[in-house]
Amino acid sequence: MDVQELTKRFTYHAPQGDQAPRYEALRQGGLALARLWADLCPESRELSVALTHLETAAMWANAAIARNE
Repeated sequence: MDVQELTKRFTYHAPQGDQAPRYEALRQGGLALARLWADLCPESRELSVALTHLETAAMWANAAIARNE
């Protein structure tokens, strides 16, 4: 992996243009899905793991915007 890629991964990327509302849309979509799962699934380790993975997916979706635009 080259230094440029590592630098991109470990640099703060301030929101630009229409990114902030897109981040918010991703967060709202994640929250809606999390609420649905919480309503439909019993509290359990499995639900906790699913919500953790959803949170991770939302983070990576935001990183896709931040790092590649």
